[in-house]
Amino acid sequence: MKKVYLTIVGLVLLHSAGAQDLHFSQTSQTPLLINPGAVGVFDGWERLTVNHRNQWLGASTQFMSTAIAADVNLGKTRMNDKAYAGLGVMFFNDIGGDSKFGNTQGSVTLSGVLPMGGSGHTLSAGIQGGFGQRKGDIDAVTFMSQWDGETLNSNYLSGEQNSITSFSYVDASAGLYYIFDGGQSTFSRHNDVKFELGVAGFHLNAPRLKYTNGVIGERLHRKFVAHARIIAEVAGSKWSVDGSMAQFMQGAHFETILGMMMRYRFEDGTKSTGHTHNAYLGFGSYFRWGDALVPSVNIEWRGFQFGVSYDVTVSYLRKAYTGSLEFSLSYKNMHDSLFKIRKRRF
Repeated sequence: MKKVYLTIVGLVLLHSAGAQDLHFSQTSQTPLLINPGAVGVFDGWERLTVNHRNQWLGASTQFMSTAIAADVNLGKTRMNDKAYAGLGVMFFNDIGGDSKFGNTQGSVTLSGVLPMGGSGHTLSAGIQGGFGQRKGDIDAVTFMSQWDGETLNSNYLSGEQNSITSFSYVDASAGLYYIFDGGQSTFSRHNDVKFELGVAGFHLNAPRLKYTNGVIGERLHRKFVAHARIIAEVAGSKWSVDGSMAQFMQGAHFETILGMMMRYRFEDGTKSTGHTHNAYLGFGSYFRWGDALVPSVNIEWRGFQFGVSYDVTVSYLRKAYTGSLEFSLSYKNMHDSLFKIRKRRF
């Protein structure tokens, strides 16, 4: 009966796939996927991020999501006291189920970043343009009409037609992003507070999804995201608290992800010169409201950040699968910009 349950759940997800986007539990490690305004807003000069998620562990069918993103600062000064631009590119592939229903998309993002007079406040706005493709194979899916009394028999005709066509669409998104970094406005050590807040809108042009030939097709629902994060160091200790929240709204679908991590500083950076940076070991959990508890561990060291998490399903979907495994890896170039225009010395 588990196979039957999986088939029903899979068909429901396939039916609603046009209204939902891929997602990762480690929301703090997916800046370009969360908000176009986050492009170019980070310590350092260039950033590369990779995320991978195996959605249905323990089930006979799985969903795989992979995202790769890179962004750079253009015109940023070492003192970060002047406006500059951010440029980012992102590619993701989201595929799964017996039908191999998939969504592949690439995008380019441009942002304008305005540091506010060295006070630690920064405001950014970004626009994103993308090109996506969707496809699937209904012939690989089993239906209740193929139940022979004991199992789902693929030799039985389902009576369904393979009506899913491959199609492409253009996508447009935008976002606003604000950050306050107390470490930029004071020379005090290990008593910093960092706060992030953002709002974004995705699929603002509501692209049309044409799954069947000859049919006008439904439109992809616009998605709106609100997110916040605060990192506060515990005075007089090597510990800091990292709390986050992300709210997604797309059509009739709502998703809330809360996170609370404790970070231990095992290596001190230089406050004045910035030649070296603090290194942290973090552990804690995210919580997807009404669905899963997500224990997580991450490490930050010399520009690298690696995270691993496991979704422990607590909703009714635990009848179909045990959970999901997710990895994140990012690298920020904290030294000289690769694209810096160097002056000749005579």
